[in-house]
Order: sequence, then C-alpha cells, then structure tokens
Amino acid sequence: MSFVTPSLVWRSGAILAATGIIAGAFGSHGLKSRLTSEALDSWKIASNYSIFNGIALLAISMHPRFGKHAFAAPAIFLGSTIFSGSIALLVLNRERFRFLGPITPLGGTIMIAGLELKPSSETH
Repeated sequence: MSFVTPSLVWRSGAILAATGIIAGAFGSHGLKSRLTSEALDSWKIASNYSIFNGIALLAISMHPRFGKHAFAAPAIFLGSTIFSGSIALLVLNRERFRFLGPITPLGGTIMIAGLELKPSSETH
C-alpha cells in the first residue's frame, strides 16, 4: 500500500497553491520596489508554477483512478517545489544560492515527468 493517498495529495496541492498565491502577493507588494523587472518576472514565474501545479494536484486527488497516479503526484509536488523554490531563492540572493542554478531545470524535469505520467497511465 502506498503512503500517497488522495487526502495527502489534496493537502499537498492546497499548500502548493497557497504558497504560490502568498509568494505572488509578496512579490507584487513587498518586493516590487526592491527587484529589477527581470527579477520580478522570475518571481512571478515561480509563483505561477506553484499555483498551477497545486491546482493539478487538487485535480489528481479527485481522479477516479487515483491508484494509477501514485508516482505522478509526488513528482509534481517535488519538482514544483525544487523549480519554484530555487527560482525564488536565486531572486532573493543570487550570489548566496548560485549553486541552485543548475538544480532549477532538474526540478522542472521532475515536474514535467509527473505531469506526463498522469495522462500516460490512462487506459482507454
């Protein structure tokens, strides 16, 4: 039996979406005057991906054949966290978190793999 349950995926999606919304608001109001427009755009990308992937996890948690998606949900959550988190940290302090630059695409790859696993596990 997998530790990944619809309830856990729902909570993970809600947390990811809420984090993205909070980060977006913080960027728009708290960081707008402190960041370049390029850095603010990167912050928005990180925020948006958190929101979109949170919504994807909410949808997956309600899928009638959830058991076929046991790897997809953790991959989406982990990939999105790595992708968005590394972008946010790089925006806040590029020099200190420079080592995260090569990790960002890894998070994106994991996230995409999770999103691709969901439809490919469908049987028609």
